[in-house]
Amino acid sequence: MYKKENLKAAALPESWSRVVLVWVKPEIDGGRWPIARSQGEPVEVTAGFVVDGHEKLGVELLYAHQSGYEQCARMTLKYNDEYEGRFTVAELGVYRYRVRAWLDRFATWQDQFARRVRGNESAYELKSELLEGAALLHEALGVASGDDGERIERYIIRFENGDTEAGLEPDVLELAQRNDPRKGAVESRTLEVRVDPVPARFSAWYEFFPRSAASEPGKHGTLDDAAKLLPRIKELGFDIVYLPPVHPIGISHRKGKDNATVAEKDDPGSPWAIGGKMADGKQGGHKSVHPELGGIEAFDRFVEQAARNDLKVALDIAFQTSPDHPYVQEHPEWFRHRPDGTIRYAENPPKKYQDVYPFDFESEHWQSLWIELKSVFEFWIDHGVRVFRVDNPHTKPFAFWEWCLGDLRSRHPDLIFLAEAFTRPKTMYLLAKLGFNQSYTYFTWRNTKAELTEYAEELFQTDVVEFYRPNFWPNTPDILHEYLVHGGRPAHIIRLALAATLSSAYGLYGPPYEHIANQQHPEREEYAGNEKYEIRNWNWNDPHSLQPLMRRINRIRKENPALQHMRNLRIHVTDNAQILAYSKQTEDNLVLVVANLDPHHVQSGWVHLPLKELGIEENRSYEVYDMLGGEWYFWNGSHNFVRLDPHVLPVHILRVQRTVRTEKDFPLFQ
Repeated sequence: MYKKENLKAAALPESWSRVVLVWVKPEIDGGRWPIARSQGEPVEVTAGFVVDGHEKLGVELLYAHQSGYEQCARMTLKYNDEYEGRFTVAELGVYRYRVRAWLDRFATWQDQFARRVRGNESAYELKSELLEGAALLHEALGVASGDDGERIERYIIRFENGDTEAGLEPDVLELAQRNDPRKGAVESRTLEVRVDPVPARFSAWYEFFPRSAASEPGKHGTLDDAAKLLPRIKELGFDIVYLPPVHPIGISHRKGKDNATVAEKDDPGSPWAIGGKMADGKQGGHKSVHPELGGIEAFDRFVEQAARNDLKVALDIAFQTSPDHPYVQEHPEWFRHRPDGTIRYAENPPKKYQDVYPFDFESEHWQSLWIELKSVFEFWIDHGVRVFRVDNPHTKPFAFWEWCLGDLRSRHPDLIFLAEAFTRPKTMYLLAKLGFNQSYTYFTWRNTKAELTEYAEELFQTDVVEFYRPNFWPNTPDILHEYLVHGGRPAHIIRLALAATLSSAYGLYGPPYEHIANQQHPEREEYAGNEKYEIRNWNWNDPHSLQPLMRRINRIRKENPALQHMRNLRIHVTDNAQILAYSKQTEDNLVLVVANLDPHHVQSGWVHLPLKELGIEENRSYEVYDMLGGEWYFWNGSHNFVRLDPHVLPVHILRVQRTVRTEKDFPLFQ
């Protein structure tokens, strides 16, 4: 049993406040990582503050660009001790924000004074209360300057003279709040926003192999040949042209067609086996362009032509080498070695990749390796590239990416990095926190209504959306899903429409998708006759291709602001498991997508809409225009019937007209 003299009182705090900060959002891992926004987007901040008793709080949001002055915005009470405020990010780089709260003694006084007036208290009691209000105004006067100070002085005189109306005026409350000394204020920690260029949020990617761009079948194309295709790609509505690695390709252990372990004489090899001979006979690597593509001069011309067509060039960065890369001879210390002294090639047992050497990021010479790899990005930045698709970033140390991307972005805040990371979700999310602007996703393998609904809600309706931007790809050179193989043209239309409207960022491995080239390798989930290992010839203007549909969908995306954002997706109820319905809306734009997920059969059913949440007046007809099919419809109420034939058009992309017009204004009747 403790004796009284052994009990010691805890040390008293040096200061304290009756106001307690409960939480602030958005906040990622306690502020460890910044949230992500693009230029022009709002940052909507909410905070929970509580206080003992019933006093009112003053709450404000403070924010500033890294190079600017701090600004302040009053936060408003939403409900249940939750306050909200917002600011818009306009400049690239980093913004910082925090929230602050204190007892708003004057607002509390005015509220109580108003109740006293309504309760018909005596003039003596009201005058006494006005003197208390005047004392609070004297405190505000100590903060105020200029015109505010003069106006407060006039109010003090009115208060001291017993002017009841003065104590009730909104103007005096505004003056007192603006000049509140903020005694006992509590603040959150400072949080950050990384502001990226708009294409990090809203963009359509088109991937193709420049070596397949020659007009003559079987001939190795050049970057000049590829540049001739840029006006067509722009006309289709794409924003970013993504090129697989353009570097020299190794000869040693070169893979043949369809990943055969032995290459034939004319097999061009995989562009991801980086490092080989240049035109001058020397070995070239990550800072060289394949001589048959035209060298660095042709690459520069390609970038210039892309800029003239208002296209950005995305370059693949794959940190691995072929056995013929100059790094192998010049820096063998950057690679792992077997006990016999040979360099260890890439393996995923039982698979062996003798044509690829991975780097050893943990070697004793890791610092020189890291510096050299960062310089690869810097080399291509100097040649006009601002967008990079990074191959398998999850197989490289996270510490490297945090350092590398942070340093690059400190000097080039307009850079965009796409993570090609088909791996565990937490790993993909960490890469986004580390600085990758976009990421590949599991979209390719989410094909049922339940799968798509669950995945969309995870990506777009949880805190994940604050830092992770999913880029939806229906296909890649490595991935051809069974859905596309067996669903044919309707399946390609469905997946294109879903990718382009569920996420504001999407991409296609273009040529085979356009032409419904869906022959799958008999042993792997990838294309047969894979373009990674051979030159293909495409009919770039095939009238039977999906080009008209691509053009229309990309135009719809550009004309509808609702489709240019990620955080506004809402899934809706349908009574058919094969019909998926969802909407996106901004203040002036509401788009509803209804898709038949069955590429083989007609599906029909009822779509149920929460009219009030969508801003649609109940019990009134409203118009919807199918921007994909060119049809106008009158809908009525929250339940409407749809019928979608996959062999005609399996998807509606509907613009909803929320304001009611008369039939004479309806184009169908003109």
